[in-house]
Amino acid sequence: LEFADLSGKRHHLGEFVKQRGLLVAVTSTSCPISKKYLPTLVQLAQEYSAQGFGVVLVNPTATDKPAAIQAAADALGSNGVYVHDAQGELCRALQATSTTDVLLIDSARSVRYHGAIDDQYGFGYSLAAPRTTYLSTAIAEYLHGESIAITATEAPGCRLDLQPLETTDASVTYHNRISRIVQSNCLECHHDGGVAPFSLETRDDLIAHAAMITSVLERGVMPPWFATPGAEGKPSPWLNDGALTPDDKRDLLAWLAGDHAEGDPRDAPLPMQFASGWTIGTPDLVAQFPEPISIQATGVMGYQHVVVDIDVPEDKWVERIEIKPSAPEVVHHVLVFAMPPDEGGGDRRRGPEDGISYWGIYVPGNSRRIYPHGFARKLPQGSRLHFQMHYTPNGTATEDRTRIAFVFADQEPEHEVKTASLVNSWFEIPPGDANFTDSAKIRLPADVTVLGYLPHMHLRGKACNYEAILPDGNRETLLDIPRYDFNWQLLYRLAEPRTFPKGTTLKFNATFDNSAGNPANPDPEATVRWGEQTYDEMIVGYLEYYLPAGADSSAGDNPFGLAVDRDQMLFTSLDSNDDGQLTLEELQQLSKNPRMKVTPEIAAVVFATLDKDQDGYLAVDEFRALRDLLRKKR
Repeated sequence: LEFADLSGKRHHLGEFVKQRGLLVAVTSTSCPISKKYLPTLVQLAQEYSAQGFGVVLVNPTATDKPAAIQAAADALGSNGVYVHDAQGELCRALQATSTTDVLLIDSARSVRYHGAIDDQYGFGYSLAAPRTTYLSTAIAEYLHGESIAITATEAPGCRLDLQPLETTDASVTYHNRISRIVQSNCLECHHDGGVAPFSLETRDDLIAHAAMITSVLERGVMPPWFATPGAEGKPSPWLNDGALTPDDKRDLLAWLAGDHAEGDPRDAPLPMQFASGWTIGTPDLVAQFPEPISIQATGVMGYQHVVVDIDVPEDKWVERIEIKPSAPEVVHHVLVFAMPPDEGGGDRRRGPEDGISYWGIYVPGNSRRIYPHGFARKLPQGSRLHFQMHYTPNGTATEDRTRIAFVFADQEPEHEVKTASLVNSWFEIPPGDANFTDSAKIRLPADVTVLGYLPHMHLRGKACNYEAILPDGNRETLLDIPRYDFNWQLLYRLAEPRTFPKGTTLKFNATFDNSAGNPANPDPEATVRWGEQTYDEMIVGYLEYYLPAGADSSAGDNPFGLAVDRDQMLFTSLDSNDDGQLTLEELQQLSKNPRMKVTPEIAAVVFATLDKDQDGYLAVDEFRALRDLLRKKR
């Protein structure tokens, strides 16, 4: 693609890639936000051209006045090149979406960051100084060889309506296309020393594993992403969508099935660098297992629980979290719970009814959580960390001593991030049942804004979904996992947080396969109930949400204040039709759970006693007397 500078001289974009790379910034002399950002662009051009970057400013607005364009080019001076892209060809090729888009392109012509310069200006607001410098932070991380934490954002300028160019070059080679697909989707785990069983860092690696790669791509096993696709032609609703795009999948499968064309090495991306230290920056606090855990060579290990005391003399707000096992090759996943000081002492592990929800999580390829500006998790004074470790022996005995690192916020944030658990511990899966279903749910007593979902079942887990029943009775599927895979404990993060109004019922629906047709089933002849080990089962639908920092749950400010209420959890699990009240038939479901020791006859007597207003239904307030009444009946 050729384009001309203001003097009419023809260029290709690659001419401007310098030793460090290239910065391309979209601009306009008529868009008000672009005009505000011009001094910032001039300053950035001066700073980064001196550090070995090329700089190109691209104006795609055909009607911008020549004099204004020349004035902007004069302000840029010798620190870069100004291009009037009147036909939008260059911006179309770059997939620019607004007149304040910026791209960081490395020295091998790979896009490393695409989005906003910072958050200083937007529609209807201006700040005295930016709170978050997206571009400068991405450049600093790139120059230090670190993983770029935020690789893309929206840019708040005037929107561009530029349809992408049709691809006319059908030659796909390893260096010009396939290597970039693999870098973006595979190498986080599949590199030397990574958690995957083999490396895919070279063309020879891909050729050697071509049949296996083809198989897992066609079956949808890799890359690990199990949510049903969003609407065709629209952006994914998931911030961390790990699925291959249709174009990437098509080209990769075709290359694997073809002659494995190598292409020109000059078209190759820069090699990925894998940080040996922390990727969240310098931690303010690091906690580690006091003693290593021994991992057996073969067989199956039950969950290991480790409690770590940490020195937190005052409440802390945590912006960044990272978990690092010392033996990642045998770590299936890690859940970390921040336990408040135990008034009674001791190391008692809490069960589901205690309402304790994960605080940090590790799965291969996803070891860190970085919250945006104004969001953080609270680490209370005197907290202790409870690690739930799931190890998978790999044939060699080893040891693991996992660490967790925290970066604290400088001040109290506007929003506190929390995790809630939709839990049902009352189910009973019959032997041989290939499609047992049950659910966990809660009726929201206040508005709540959800950031993401993390479904959790064990080896018999088959499928699941999150559902909302809105106050007007309408139902909506929020996340659908038609093929659940216990090997991947994924957090599905919403691209746009979703606020649900008071009175909404949030449900986690789970389907289990306890038949002999499930090859992972430990025992198809067992009746399966709640338990923490993988041969037991769980119905847990985690929800990551936020509320104003300092909200008082006792005052009803915490919308999940009832989620830790045993009576409320049992009530909602029995409420089959989600109408907020129980019939006698719904209460008699207690007889299916042997731990309750409630016959249908006892349930009928209990129902009549609890139904104070004799309306034929139990409200949650009436239901709360159930436990005391059952003790008396026994």
